[in-house]
Amino acid sequence: MTTPQLPGQPKHWYIAIVNYNTEKAVEARLAGLGYEAYVAKQTVTRVRPNGRKVSIDKVFIPLTVFIHCTETERRQIVNLPYIKRFMTNRAAAAHGSTAPIATLEQREIDKLRYMLGQSEIQIAFVNTPIKINDNVTVARGHLKGISGRVIATDDTKSEVIVAIGMLGAAKMTINTSHLKLTE
Repeated sequence: MTTPQLPGQPKHWYIAIVNYNTEKAVEARLAGLGYEAYVAKQTVTRVRPNGRKVSIDKVFIPLTVFIHCTETERRQIVNLPYIKRFMTNRAAAAHGSTAPIATLEQREIDKLRYMLGQSEIQIAFVNTPIKINDNVTVARGHLKGISGRVIATDDTKSEVIVAIGMLGAAKMTINTSHLKLTE
């Protein structure tokens, strides 16, 4: 059962790390204890060997359960045997200090739920900080040192415009992992 919320203790969405393939079971256990928990799932269609199509709820972010609770509740939840730990925000840590526990805002959870619930195509996370209109420099490969502006990007390739003085600009497609952001 949940601890009553103390005055001044806001609830946040914390990111719990759990064992592989236990996300849905952990969500159900936490709900049974009175916590609001969310596993990001997307309904996908699979074709079985016999040719029959079936729809399944696929876990979108493996090993992860989002839990809406207070800090006091989080400290109790972390001791449950099926919770390994809570994700930390290493980017927010100052040099030499410990990383704070990572949280998400309600609007971010709502956006994730909406995308996964409404999309007719499978959604994937893109692990690249490169986005359209970023200024970039090629960091490796034969074109190392060339700078330009991103006009299109996906998780593996980016289209970059390189200014060539009064001649205009040249467009090239390059592996996104070869690019670095510039000022």
